[in-house]
Amino acid sequence: MIDSCAYTDDTEVAIAAARAGAEVVRAMYGRRLARVDKGAGDFATAADVEAERTILGVIRAARPGDGVLGEEGGQRGEAGAARQWLVDPLCGTLNYAVGSMLVAVNVALRDGAAAVADPFGEETFFTGGDGAWVRRDGVDTRLTPTSSTGLVDVNLDPPFPSAPVFRAVDLLAHPEFVARFRPRVVSTTLALAWVAAGRRAAYVTDGGDLSGSVHFAAGIALCRAAGCVVTGIDGAPVPGAGRGLVVAADADTHGLVMSMIRDRGAGTCGR
Repeated sequence: MIDSCAYTDDTEVAIAAARAGAEVVRAMYGRRLARVDKGAGDFATAADVEAERTILGVIRAARPGDGVLGEEGGQRGEAGAARQWLVDPLCGTLNYAVGSMLVAVNVALRDGAAAVADPFGEETFFTGGDGAWVRRDGVDTRLTPTSSTGLVDVNLDPPFPSAPVFRAVDLLAHPEFVARFRPRVVSTTLALAWVAAGRRAAYVTDGGDLSGSVHFAAGIALCRAAGCVVTGIDGAPVPGAGRGLVVAADADTHGLVMSMIRDRGAGTCGR
């Protein structure tokens, strides 16, 4: 177990909590797990619940006065607390349940430190606000975004609140997208950490204001600290009026993706 009581720095608390959750996710992988139905085809597994319980224990030990909003357990502590942690204990539950290792553990202090742990890659991506880093085998390496891979991760999971004006699947058929990029669908916010790390050129998802989402807060914080361009699919700031996300390694890539989204050929296919 990770002794979070020894940490006085929020960044190390975030890292400790994310790594503790990742240990649970890794340990329970491959088992037949009980499921909790959430409706509309969504569910949590016993691994989601146990990982969140473990993460909560780390945060409580290190920061007993802070509030926590968890994907599975909801709000603990005061909802209006000045300091609140956002926890997604297993992002990619559908992947995990069918034996895919593409998952992430997300822990973020609202407007503060954040960490994203990859349980199977045994990497932890993190930021305290001044730059972003990845820790592997005890070594910290600064994250450097780049669009050189030409890979764009697109979230195709419902709901689709911007349809029919914007459908992510239509973006993949845009002629310029086909000419310039290659699509990937990881189906977990681990892809956001990969944009910050230069393993993806961009990431696109529909949705509302995702800056305070337990799913996205940690990844947004990482990308912003690494120097990525982060807006909504409408080009508006995030947090702010923006909805959904367009996160790109650089301004040129962001501008190119935004031009395709705004293009009637991408935005109104199938209308």
